[in-house]
Amino acid sequence: MDLEPLVAAALDAGRAIMDVYAGPIAAEAKADGSPVTEADARAEAIILAALAACAPVVPVCAEEAVSAGTVPSRARRFFLVDPLDGTREFIGRNGEFTVNIALVEDRAPVAGIVYAPALGLLFAGGPQGAWRAEVADGRVSSRTPIAVRKAPGRLVAIGSRSHGSPETAEWLARFPVERFVSKGSSLKFCLVAAGEADLYPRFGRTMEWDTAAGDAVLRAAGGGVATLDGRPLLYDKRDQAADVDFANPFFVAYGDPALARNILPSAAASA
Repeated sequence: MDLEPLVAAALDAGRAIMDVYAGPIAAEAKADGSPVTEADARAEAIILAALAACAPVVPVCAEEAVSAGTVPSRARRFFLVDPLDGTREFIGRNGEFTVNIALVEDRAPVAGIVYAPALGLLFAGGPQGAWRAEVADGRVSSRTPIAVRKAPGRLVAIGSRSHGSPETAEWLARFPVERFVSKGSSLKFCLVAAGEADLYPRFGRTMEWDTAAGDAVLRAAGGGVATLDGRPLLYDKRDQAADVDFANPFFVAYGDPALARNILPSAAASA
């Protein structure tokens, strides 16, 4: 999959988001209690149109469409879209929100774009590796390859700014964590991918569109995402006995695979 159409779609969606960000922000609550804004709808419409143009036969599972009852049939290859990840960060105007576009094949994310329009940062990952770029005036101005780092003796952990949990602190207490960084949206995956953090444990609700793009970037950079039993996080999860379609279990995103072998069951080594 050529990443350039996905990059262009993310940039266009980001412009629409920033247009809304520049004025008063009105939010409504969806059925699950999560907030949604006009920016979510505008960005998703732009992305859906772009994907229909560049990959018309590939189904798209998009957050707001699914919320409205439009769910694609199962497919070996499909897109997962979160048009505005970190809506609470968007409403709070801290800049830590992202546009997420991912391509999933055989239940694994193989390509992803994470764009933070307010920060002017874009992360991408695919079969050719991972990179980050600065974005100025809606245009990519530079691209730098990124890769996970070898885990140091004292770890840097990263976690949710808006959805922290006591379970996260309790789990991290078992390991030599020197510093904990709070970030919003899928930027957490990207900072692990860029070697700026080592671990991102998530003991709270996420959906597949929240994680797929960041997961793809991290995997392309040499890291991985595993459930607490050490198995790779899978996508297109439906008919789950204990949760709704597309809901994720708790997971740990990691940079250095050797670190994963030390903190998770041995199956994580194959993630």
